[in-house]
Amino acid sequence: MAPHSSIRHLISPLLQTFRTSLTQNVLPPALLSSSRTFSSTSPTSAKNDKKKSIDPRITLIRYHLQHPATPRPLKFSRMRALRHWTIHRAWMLALRKKLEAEELELQRMYQSMHNAMEELRTMDERDGKTGRDSGRLYRVALEKKGIFGKEGVPVEYARLQTDTPAREAWDHSWTR
Repeated sequence: MAPHSSIRHLISPLLQTFRTSLTQNVLPPALLSSSRTFSSTSPTSAKNDKKKSIDPRITLIRYHLQHPATPRPLKFSRMRALRHWTIHRAWMLALRKKLEAEELELQRMYQSMHNAMEELRTMDERDGKTGRDSGRLYRVALEKKGIFGKEGVPVEYARLQTDTPAREAWDHSWTR
C-alpha cells in the first residue's frame, strides 16, 4: 500500500494544477471541449470496446457481400433501369390484384358460412319452437364428435403451442 500512496502524493499536485487550468480556460476552446466528455471511461478504452463488440452477423454479411465469388451488383443505364422499374411495378400490381381477389373470395366464403350458421341458430325462434329443441340444428352443426377418429385429438393439440420449433422436427421412429 505504501508505494501507491506515495505515487498519489506525487501526482495529486499535478492533477490539481491541471484541473485549475481547465477551470480558468487556460487551454484553447477546442482542447477544452475535447477534454470534457459525457462518459466516465477514457476515450481510448471506448474505442477498444467498439472493436471488441463487432457483431458477428455484420461480419458475415460483409464477408458474403465482398467475397470474390459473389457477382457484382447490376448497374443499369437510365433507360434500362426505367424499364426494369416499370416491369417490376406492373408485376407487383398484378400480384396485388391476385391477392386481393383471393382475399375477397375468402371473405365471401366466410360470410356465407356465417350467414348459414346464423340462419340455423335463429330458425327455431322464427318457427315458434321453444325449450330443449330450439337451436338443435345449430348445436348439432357445431358438434365435433367422431371427426378426429376413435379417441382422436385435434392436430392443434398434438403439441403444445410454443414460440420456437421443436428440437426434432419429425419423429421418424414413431409407429402406431
